[in-house]
Amino acid sequence: MKSSLSQLLLLPMLIALAALLIMLTWSEPPRAPASEHTHRSVRSLEPLAPLPIPAGAPASERVALGARLYHDARLSSDGSVSCASCHPLPYGTDGRARSIGVGGQLSERNAPSVLNASLNFAQYWDGRAATLAEQVIGPLLDPQEMASSWSRIEALVRADGDYAQAFGHVYGGLVDRHSISDALVSYLETLPTPAPFDRYLRGDPAAIDAEARQGYALFKSLGCASCHQGVGVGGNLFQRFGIIADYFADHPDNAADTGRERITGRVEDRHVFKVPSLRNVAVTGPYFHDGSVARLEDAVRIMGRYQLGRRLSHEETRLIIAFLDTLTGEPPSLPTTAYLHEDVLPVSP
Repeated sequence: MKSSLSQLLLLPMLIALAALLIMLTWSEPPRAPASEHTHRSVRSLEPLAPLPIPAGAPASERVALGARLYHDARLSSDGSVSCASCHPLPYGTDGRARSIGVGGQLSERNAPSVLNASLNFAQYWDGRAATLAEQVIGPLLDPQEMASSWSRIEALVRADGDYAQAFGHVYGGLVDRHSISDALVSYLETLPTPAPFDRYLRGDPAAIDAEARQGYALFKSLGCASCHQGVGVGGNLFQRFGIIADYFADHPDNAADTGRERITGRVEDRHVFKVPSLRNVAVTGPYFHDGSVARLEDAVRIMGRYQLGRRLSHEETRLIIAFLDTLTGEPPSLPTTAYLHEDVLPVSP
């Protein structure tokens, strides 16, 4: 009995002692500086994210080599087409509904911008390439684009003195499809375009004006950000073109391209395409996989009708475009003559 009584008396004392120890040892956690706190809160609350800040400078010699390959029309079968023919700087697209390949052939789809392509979760409109390394091979070998072969490309690179020297420095003299692809990818990875909207997301409200902020609020409230999301403002999922209304029933001339169904063979993937990134969208028309829409205003209205089930007013469209304008970034520097020589340019027709 005495033992039980002693235990009952000790229990409140132990509780009080524990509380005292907590009070003595607890201190308020350090507060983050205001700028860091703002940066974290903005990023965590928004469906879009700013471009990551590069951890360090890229390997300049490998990037320069990739840039030269990218602009070298000799890699194509007739010396007339380079990667840059369809994806020229400053904004990485040629402004055509369909690009022109060797022999004047037209590409099947609109050429998307290569700027920020490294942010995409898959490449091409139908997502058939999982990585940039896979993607850069496609145009080189495609009979409608550059119509070349690895044996031809490798022989040309080995026979060029400047290339031989550069591949010696960067890849120990190894010239093959892997080193060539790696150089091209290294160049493409240097093409993200920081924009005013990135500064806004990092906590600078003055980076975009009031109309752009209203447009962004509309972009979110209407549901545009359910597909155009993340750091790429798109490029991270597949979606059917015509969720609410049947776009292809209203545009039967465009219905032959069944999109991702060609890759998967599944009927449920008919007219499903990769959601494009909206970075630089204001300067990279024409729009959609077939380049069928010339004006951004019309593209926004079409998206409103067929993806959201909304007929956007003139004012709503104008404000959304004011927001989209803030996604136009700083274009990458044009290649310099230090590594872009006359012999890499397209031959005269």
